[in-house]
Amino acid sequence: MAQNTITIRNVAQRANVSTATVSRVLNHDPRVRDETKNAVLEAMDSLGYKINFVARSLKTSRTHTIGVVAPDLSGDFFMFIAESMNRELILRGYSLVVSTSRDSEEEEAKSLMHLAERLVDGIVLIPMGSSNAYFSQISALNIPIVFVDRALSGYETDQVLADNEGGGYEAVKALIREGHRRIGFLGGKPDVTTTKGRFAGYCRAMEEEGLEIEQRYVRFGHPTLPFGYRTMEEIVKDPDSPETWFIVNVFTHLGATNYLISKGGERAKQFTFAAFDEMPYSPLLRYCRYAVQQPIAEMGRAAANLIMDRIERKGPPGPQILRFKTRLIQHTLAR
Repeated sequence: MAQNTITIRNVAQRANVSTATVSRVLNHDPRVRDETKNAVLEAMDSLGYKINFVARSLKTSRTHTIGVVAPDLSGDFFMFIAESMNRELILRGYSLVVSTSRDSEEEEAKSLMHLAERLVDGIVLIPMGSSNAYFSQISALNIPIVFVDRALSGYETDQVLADNEGGGYEAVKALIREGHRRIGFLGGKPDVTTTKGRFAGYCRAMEEEGLEIEQRYVRFGHPTLPFGYRTMEEIVKDPDSPETWFIVNVFTHLGATNYLISKGGERAKQFTFAAFDEMPYSPLLRYCRYAVQQPIAEMGRAAANLIMDRIERKGPPGPQILRFKTRLIQHTLAR
């Protein structure tokens, strides 16, 4: 039988089921029994049946495609989120298109419009900041949107977040319990919701213990490796600076560690860090005493299911905000 003449009717005849059953299998209907599903899939495989996605999307008004926009795709956190989402989406017949805003509000708006033009069914957005300058553009897309990791204040939609304040609080409290009294704060743009939460946790822990928050050693900035490196250079050269720091994310942590290892000299041996983002390589970071672990896989799965439920008109009518607990991991300092 020629490839271009194979239809779902042929598949139904080969599998000895109705065309409606084949359609339900193609649409990942959970009511189809595994035995029936396997028979249909085997029939499709033996006949060489290929789904015509263009025709299918015209008929259903869906492309079964989800867009993801992240500030940066080079980092482990964002890629782990996308990977976890993709595993969940595949189970329900969706595919993923990934884009980056390159930490630019203008690029973020362009990426959203580009995905909308590609007729994605929904968008998962990790906002690069907190600006509401392009709210009207998002609303005009008329596409379900889920925020992950960060939120845009004033825009009501589903959100998947970590307990940033709680994680920061627990990390700083752990340092204080070990006897550290002067603790600085390093990294993050102050208008981003993740930074706000982590800084709030840091402040709460310090204030509860009656410890001074030395404003001179609260260093906000773009949380990148170069920022961590340059700022740690300034800190080490300042003889009055504290040697214990809470660091906002893994990029800043890596940059700061790089400076201490390569150029920190004798003073570097006195430094101790607690930082957000436990990664597989965190135990190798020489000054890392504590790392805050976010449940990345759970957050990715939650985002995938939220966006699919919105597309398929399931779940509660109002926005859902899912906030996941963090876990504090202790490491042995390797000097």
